[in-house]
This record gives sequence, structure tokens and C-alpha cells, in this order.
Amino acid sequence: MFNNQLTKVRLEKAARLESFGNNPFGAIEDNKPSSTISMCRAVGERVINDNAKDILSDLRMTLNGRVVLLRKMGKSGFLTIQQDGVRIQIFLSLSDLEDNFRIFKNGMDIGDIVSVKGYLFLTKTEELTLHAESIKVLTKALLPLPEKFHGLEDQETKYRKRHLDMITNQESVEVIKNRSKILNLIRSQLLSQDFTEVETPVLNDIPGGANAKPFETYYNALGQDRYLRIAPELYLKKLIIGGLESVFEIGKNFRNEGLDATHNPEFTSVEFYKSYIDYKDLIEIINKMLIVINNSLNNGNDILVYQDLEIDFSKTLEISYQNALETIGGVPTGILRDIDSTRTYCTDLGLVVEEASHGKMWEILFDENVESKIVNPTFITDYPVDISPLAKRNDSDSFLTDRFELFIAGREIANGFNELSDPVDQYERFMSQVATKDSDDESMHMDSSFVEALMQGMAPTAGAGLGIDRLVMLFTNQRSIKDVIAFPAMR
Repeated sequence: MFNNQLTKVRLEKAARLESFGNNPFGAIEDNKPSSTISMCRAVGERVINDNAKDILSDLRMTLNGRVVLLRKMGKSGFLTIQQDGVRIQIFLSLSDLEDNFRIFKNGMDIGDIVSVKGYLFLTKTEELTLHAESIKVLTKALLPLPEKFHGLEDQETKYRKRHLDMITNQESVEVIKNRSKILNLIRSQLLSQDFTEVETPVLNDIPGGANAKPFETYYNALGQDRYLRIAPELYLKKLIIGGLESVFEIGKNFRNEGLDATHNPEFTSVEFYKSYIDYKDLIEIINKMLIVINNSLNNGNDILVYQDLEIDFSKTLEISYQNALETIGGVPTGILRDIDSTRTYCTDLGLVVEEASHGKMWEILFDENVESKIVNPTFITDYPVDISPLAKRNDSDSFLTDRFELFIAGREIANGFNELSDPVDQYERFMSQVATKDSDDESMHMDSSFVEALMQGMAPTAGAGLGIDRLVMLFTNQRSIKDVIAFPAMR
């Protein structure tokens, strides 16, 4: 690891710095920054805009950052340092630095983390620059940055070595920062509506809360199998039963599935549940979230450009599952409620539906003919009961549930419904799921403890889950989920 020639040269420079009295791996001591580079630039540019260039030299500060450009020119030189994705140029001269100049001349490389003290000025080309009066290497980089400092072009390296990607690619830094903004906006929205933030177990006795294949692990101390959670839903509803009327959790979920542009086996969601409301109220809550996020990250423009699509947040649509299949998917009117007619139609399209339930055939048709055609925010409502094992059955139509999913730009973003509160109905739906385990490894397990909790009585409740990663993809204009997860799963 330390035997390649480039590293050997840098280790020699580290030793040289030590001989200069500059420990390149020491404590920060008196080199704590007095300002961030971003703040420094903002102050300097404000002074320039106010036509007060003559007071720039009065602005003395200590700036720390990583060296990303380096030019040595005899008795002077320039370097550019970067902090949090923002850069500033530094001018250094032998006459000002005296002995410290040898740190720059003989011990410094691109990639080093340095501390510079000095004052601001404008170069002849009108570039805001810090005139160095002292300099110190805080950390010596023993590996060089990628050649041609223009960012990593190899996608594999980009995802496996995110630290290099972020050093060389400002866009990647901004995506991670905007992800944090989105999380904070969602959290603040829910807290402002009196939701209580909670945490529930990641290691579960049985996989539950959604249809998906789980990751399995083993608890040595108890001698028991455990499952990484698929979703926190059942625990959150137990808290509702316990008396917390509004709860939410932002956290990781795990699904043992394939990797593609919109799926990562470890992903982040927010799930929230509130008593004494229905799914129509959830749609309003999510709509408000989208507006707040769009106002913050898209300057309030109704039109968000994502890849080659224009998404209009002023044209949110609500349409039933059946109407979507007929009007968007082109399914002939009148056949969907008859299971045999639906099966025949699917078979004629070449879809494999021999063992599919009635609602599952609707889902197959939706995936094939509707989902990819949705661009503007669209809430699809009234899902079949057999693909909605946790949703309350519609009071006037027992084939349907009071459920919705939100789709934007051809992708599912959120899922919500009126929660099933009838323990007998819930037990029967669990049993129906268990009956399909042999043919479908994503079917849910029987959760007796949840049925027992329901028997205590759960107030009328509505709940929703929203995928954070896909939302970040949307608002940061990223094509792949790997671009919005700092450390995505890799093959």
C-alpha cells in the first residue's frame, strides 16, 4: 500500500515538512479557521460590489482547505484551496513567508490539506485572492488526486470511491447537500404538524410492513434468526395503538432485490401515520411537502426539468387505478372487473398471468402500460384489495381499498392508505399472503403480535411512506439512484 513510487515521494516530503517544524499529521492547534471559504468569498465580493476595494487588505483571516491547484514560480506561486466544494486562490511569496515559503516550495502537493493566514486583494485579472502571510500543511496527502482534475469519468470508480468523486466533482457535493436539505424540509413539515419523530427496530423477528424479499441474519446471543426490516409500518402502527396520535420515522429499509437505476437494496424512506384523518388528507400533506421542497430547491418555479421531462407541479392529478388503466393504459372499458376477461386480455398481450390474482393482473397491466407514461405528479387511488394487504377495504366496494400511490416522471414516489383496523380482516389477509409464500418469496409473513395489538383497538388512521432516494433524484436531476446515495451498493 505504501510502496508505490508516488507515495514514497510524498512520504519523503512529509518527513521534510517535519524537519521544517511542520507536523503534517498533527493537531489543529492555533490553525483553526476564522472563516469558511464560502463566507470569505461572500464578504470579499460584497466589499467589491460596494466599490470599497481599498479596504480588502483590512480583511485578514485564516482559511483551511484542500489544495486542488498548485503553481510554483521561483520566489512566488499560487495555489487554490477548496472547502465544502468552494474554492479560493492563494498568492504566496518568499518575501512575505520567509522560512515558511519552503513548506510551499519543497513540501506541498496537490491534495494536501493546508491552513493559510493572510489578507484579501484583487489580482490584475480581478480575481479575489488571499495574500498568504503564513502557511501550514495540516494533513499530507499520500496519494495524488485523479489526473486532469476534472472529476472522475469512470462511473465504477465514482461510486466505489465517493471521497474522490466529491473532491473532484462539485455537483456530487451539491447533491449530498441537497439531500440533507430535503430530509430537513420533510422533517420540519411533519414536526410543524405535531407529528412525533420515533425510532423502531431494524432487526425484526419476522419481515413485515411490505411485500419484499428480506435480508436474513442471525442473532448469536439469542440463537435466533432475524431479518433486516423491509418497512417500519407495523411498529409505527403499534405506537398509534399505544396512544401516539401522529408519528413518523426517517430511516433505512432493506430489500433483497436487484440493482438498477431506481433500486438500491438499502434505501431511505419516511413513513408517517396520523389518527382521525383519511388518505385524502395524506395527499394534501404530501402535496404541501412537494411544494415546499420545490420552492426551496427550484426557486419556486412550477416547472421542474428532470432529464428530458418538464414536470409541472401546478398540474397535480388524482385518478383511480381503474381509470388510469383505461384512459392512460388503453385497457378497454368494462373488462377489468371480470377476472376471466382480465386474464384473457393480459394473455393476449403476452403477459404471464396464469397464477396471478385479479388485483395482481391489474398491477401487471399498470406496470406495463401506465407507470412510464406518468410525468406530472399523479396520485393513483383505489387499489385492489389483494395487492394491498395492510390497507382498509373501501366501505362501498369490497374489491378496492382506500389507498393511493404517487407517481412522478414514471416512478413511484409515495404509497399511502387508510389503515386496516379490523383484526379479523387483517388476520385473513395475512393468511392469504402466507398461502402464496411457496410461489412468491415476497409475500408477507403472519405477524401474530400485530394482529394481537390490533385487537386492542386502533383509531381510524391513515399512513404513508415516501421514498427519499427517488425524491432526491427528482429534485437534483440525477438519472441513477447511485448518484444520490453517498455509498451505494455495488456488484
